[in-house]
Amino acid sequence: MTITRTTQSERASKIVQHNGVIYLSGQVAADTSAGIQGQTQSCCDKIDALLAEAGSDKGHLLSCTVFIRDMKDFAAMNEVWNAWVADVGKPARACVEARMARPELLVEICVIAAAP
Repeated sequence: MTITRTTQSERASKIVQHNGVIYLSGQVAADTSAGIQGQTQSCCDKIDALLAEAGSDKGHLLSCTVFIRDMKDFAAMNEVWNAWVADVGKPARACVEARMARPELLVEICVIAAAP
């Protein structure tokens, strides 16, 4: 079985595909000066782009893990999330409060999706 790795850095690949499953590395906001909703939307936009690059889309999401810096932002993050998944089947999802790699990061999202 072939494993395909796309856009590798010294420590990770942005996309790994294996056996009809697409794994994306954790996505953080492009603009970290934005609030929780802006950062969440940026993560979702980046996920859309990576899934498209892998030949899939958010309608094929299987599982998502949301890391949020502070649970006080949970409701505001969910407003963006709910709008993003409104028209697709909902993936399994976990959301945990976590210390982020950089203090300006408010959210990071990891996804696993099926290839169409």
